Amino acid sequence: MPNKTIDANAHIYYSISMRKTFLYALIACSLLAFTGCKTRFVDFTVISTKNIDLAKIGTFQRGLTRSEGEDKAYIIIFFPTGAPNLKEAIDRAIESVPGAVALLDGVVNQGFFYIPYVYGEAEFTVEGTALIDPALVPGHAKGPSYNIISLDRSGKLTSCRQVSQSEYEVIKQQIETASGANKSTGKNS
Repeated sequence: MPNKTIDANAHIYYSISMRKTFLYALIACSLLAFTGCKTRFVDFTVISTKNIDLAKIGTFQRGLTRSEGEDKAYIIIFFPTGAPNLKEAIDRAIESVPGAVALLDGVVNQGFFYIPYVYGEAEFTVEGTALIDPALVPGHAKGPSYNIISLDRSGKLTSCRQVSQSEYEVIKQQIETASGANKSTGKNS
C-alpha cells in the first residue's frame, strides 16, 4: 500500500517548484520584452543639411561645446505615430547653436524601446561639435564694411583701415569737395 503522506509532499514540492520555474521564466521574458537597444548608426567628420557657402569656409569657427539633436516617433499599443527622421535630428542639433551651419566629428545613434501592446519609442540622436559661420550669429555686424585704402602714385597699397559708415561718408565728402575744387581751378592731379 502506497504511503499517501509521501505522495502529498512530493506533489506540494512539485507544485512549488513549477511555480518558481514559471515565475523565473516570466521575469526573464519580461526583462527581454521591456528592453530597448541603442546602436551606433554612423560616425561622421562633417555633416550638414544646410546650404553652405564654401567660399567663406576660412571664416567659419569651431564651436566650443558639443550639441545634440534628436527626433523620436512613438508607438502606442502597436500603432506607430510615424518614423524618426535623421534630417530632423541633424537640423535640431545644428539649430541648437546660433550661427551653426554643420556638425563636426560626431556620431549618429539609433535607438528603440518597446513594451509590447503598451508603449514604445524609436529615435535618431545626433551629437557633434558645431561649425559656426560668424556672419549668421545674432548681433554680428551685418551689412557692408567700409574701408579706406591709400595707394601711392605707382598704384601700390600704402595703407588699409576699416572705418564706420559715418567716418566713410565724411572722408568721401572731403574727397568729392577737393576733387570739385581741382576741376574748377583746372588742376589735374
